[in-house]
Amino acid sequence: MGYHAIITGASAGIGASLARELSSRGYSVGLLARRAEPLEALAEELNAGGGQAAWRTADVTDREGLGEAVAELEAELGPCELMVANAGVIGLQFADTFDGGEVARIMDVNFNGVVYSIEAVLPGMLERGRGQLVAISSVAGFRGLPTWSAYSASKAAVSTFMEAMRVELGPRGIACTTVQPGFIDTDLVKGNKNPMPFLLTPEELSRRVAGAIQGRAGEFTVPWQMKGLMWLTRRLPNWLYDRVMYSSVPKSRRGPKP
Repeated sequence: MGYHAIITGASAGIGASLARELSSRGYSVGLLARRAEPLEALAEELNAGGGQAAWRTADVTDREGLGEAVAELEAELGPCELMVANAGVIGLQFADTFDGGEVARIMDVNFNGVVYSIEAVLPGMLERGRGQLVAISSVAGFRGLPTWSAYSASKAAVSTFMEAMRVELGPRGIACTTVQPGFIDTDLVKGNKNPMPFLLTPEELSRRVAGAIQGRAGEFTVPWQMKGLMWLTRRLPNWLYDRVMYSSVPKSRRGPKP
């Protein structure tokens, strides 16, 4: 039985693509998501191709249910040695239709979902003295993006959380990897009318992320062009950043120009 990886949000997009990539590299793969049919189909595909895969349905915001699903996958495939906390949602927020409940929902999935995923496997990793925790964050967490306030905040929270965990867990044999992709061509970005520079397919991303995982990278931002762009934006003074980013706000939502 291969090195056991569990992936949340594995029913489509990045999660499904990464499951295929890790399976091709010899990992046994535990698949978690809310929808049963695509999980079952993906597991059958991987098993038919000579891999080892199992699946369970779970909502990453359901702490108890997620823990039970992870325990069942570990009973079937062995102890989880790689947790990829990938499940996430995207949502726009406009000032004149601001909805605190929607902000809470996005934070619950994108941040608490990572926390609960890690919680489900961390005790076993600590007992064994080895393992790897991977969280799919985003370049959106580098700075607050207008109309993407909740999403940016959730990804910034993931990145700083993983940074703190990396420092604490590294000496105990557990690697922590924060993946910060740019724009990826998945269903989550369908309908986005803003420019999406350096767009990658899920397959391209997965190949690069799998390499970063196997290299036990602490932080991995992809593509490199986006990494450079976000490095630059973090160094812009606030007055200039505000003026540049204001153009991304839909004209119908704009107030006086800053």
